[in-house]
Order: sequence, then structure tokens, then C-alpha cells
Amino acid sequence: MAAVKNVHGHTLDQLGEAVVSGRYPPGTAIPPEPLLCEELGVSRTVVREAVKSLVAKGMLVTGPKLGTRVLASEQWNWFDPEVVAWQAKAGLTRDFLRDLQELRRVVEPAAVRLAAERASAADIAQIEAAYAGMKDAIDHGGDYVRHDLAFHQGLLRACHNRMVVQMSKALGALLRTSFEISTSRPDGPATSLPLHRAVLDAVIARNAAKAERASLLLIDSAADDIEAVLASRRKLPSLSLPAPRLSPRRAKPAVRVER
Repeated sequence: MAAVKNVHGHTLDQLGEAVVSGRYPPGTAIPPEPLLCEELGVSRTVVREAVKSLVAKGMLVTGPKLGTRVLASEQWNWFDPEVVAWQAKAGLTRDFLRDLQELRRVVEPAAVRLAAERASAADIAQIEAAYAGMKDAIDHGGDYVRHDLAFHQGLLRACHNRMVVQMSKALGALLRTSFEISTSRPDGPATSLPLHRAVLDAVIARNAAKAERASLLLIDSAADDIEAVLASRRKLPSLSLPAPRLSPRRAKPAVRVER
């Protein structure tokens, strides 16, 4: 069964990447099943399952006399980690990153404000542990992005709003995209660490307004990092690979940034 799943997953990735990259533009039909089977080297059953998955993700539509056509990107499920990964592999666009930053600006500060009012001791302990992991990665090398993601998802869970908690799961791949780009900037993690601490301290102090402001400052700092990386034309991260690890030689003491 595992082998079947691997074949399906590989076929799904190939078709998904072809759609996202524009090989099959919106409004056009994808090749008929026999051609796809020959091109991909798989059975009709595997192709049909992959197409069903892309239909469920809002990327394709099927119908009598219509065939199987590609839908406009506005209809794709951008909360689906696979769709985000395919976009990252095809190339992260300015529009994609702009939409991501605007989404964070809308959702996160309000959620952090609620977290300052509702976070339990267990919530705060988990966020503290994520922060400690971030600091350790800066000081000694390691997976900074994983702990950064845990920090932000912990804040979203701590608001104790069921819909936001569900959104935090869906936002995982999107947030990782932002964090990997920010981390790729020299001294980016060390610079952002005190901004994370400010958010956490405000939540611990139950100061909702201060927590919201600190969250906005952190998000805007990340946006500045992304703009700097885009301007440098540096290669952007691929979500098909593990997150890059910080090395000890990159580690520098975190310096508080006055804004």
C-alpha cells in the first residue's frame, strides 16, 4: 500500500507543479488520460486519483463536454500545504508573498491580542519552549525555522478560538515560507529574536494592546526582510527541502532593535 501511495503522491506532485508553473494555463484543458498515462508512466487509476485531488484543491474542474480544465489561481486552495509547496518550487512571486504578509497582518495581531487575554499557563510554557529553541539555534546552530513556526502557531492556539486554531494548522506552510526567507537574510534571526521576546512578554503580562503592537512590529520586520531578499535576487527557499539549519558561526548575540 505504501508503494501505491508513493506513486500517487509523485504523480500528484508532477501534475500540480505543471499547473502551478503555467505549463497548463488557466482555462485550458490538461491532456487526456491516455497521454498523461504515457507521459507519467502510470496507470489510468493513478492519473484519475491525482486529478480528483487537484479538483478537491480547487485547481481543476471536470464536466461533460468540458474535459478537465485548469481554474484561475484565485480559486485554488492556498491553505493547502501542497499547493504552497508547488508554488514555492515553481517560484515565489511578489504577489504571493504580498498576499501572505497581508494575511499575517490581518490574522496574527488580533489572535495575539486574544492570546494575551486567554493564554493558559500551559500555552505560555509551550511558547516559551519554542522561543528557547529559537535562541539555542542562534547561539549554537540548529533548526531555527521549526521553533519559529512553533512559536507563532503556539500564539495562534493560545487565543482559544476554534476557527483560528484550525487556521493555524492550514497556515503552517505559508508561515514557513515567510520564516525561511527571513532566516536566509544575514543576522535575520538574531535581529528578530528580541521582537519575538517583546510579543511573548506582552502576552505573559496580559497586556493585550501591547501584544498586538509588538506582533505588528514583528510582522512588518519580516516584510522588510522579504523585500530585502527579493531585491538581492537571492535564490528563494524550496519547501520541498528541509528547512535550512543555522550554523554556529552565523550565531551572534541578539541585539534589541529600536523602532
